[in-house]
Amino acid sequence: MRLLLMSDTHLPKRARELPERLLAELPRADVVVHAGDWVDTATLDLLESRSHRFIGVYGNNDGPDLRARLPEIARAELDGLRLGVVHETGAAQGRERRCAERFPDLDVLVFGHSHIPWDTTAATGLRLLNPGSPTDRRRQPHCTYMTATVTNGSLDDVRLHRLPPRG
Repeated sequence: MRLLLMSDTHLPKRARELPERLLAELPRADVVVHAGDWVDTATLDLLESRSHRFIGVYGNNDGPDLRARLPEIARAELDGLRLGVVHETGAAQGRERRCAERFPDLDVLVFGHSHIPWDTTAATGLRLLNPGSPTDRRRQPHCTYMTATVTNGSLDDVRLHRLPPRG
């Protein structure tokens, strides 16, 4: 099972549209995950319509229209893998411990908010992934997203994809 992970798209404020390279990944993904801060409902409509399966949450910059359609926390079992999605996890320091305590029933937690790619594992085995942002790199050198595969409850082949600068 192939996953496509993204967060913090902030459309149309930080970019007018999603990058073509990211859009080209949609039909190849079995599950598309968005960890919040959409800003517009058009992006949600687009991802829902083009995804085989979609999992998403709202973020701190998302208004009532998005909050009415998305949860604050999403959970799903994907081929035996217990996945969770949330927008905010707090400061980087102590993140693994806090998330392991808050989400003891998960194998993987996808989060956003910082726009900083993140891939660590808590002492409990909880894997924490932040795909960064495909549209707003902030202080990062590149806009980013992630892909991964799930096989028999195991997360494999986690890859951070760097996008070229917008022209």
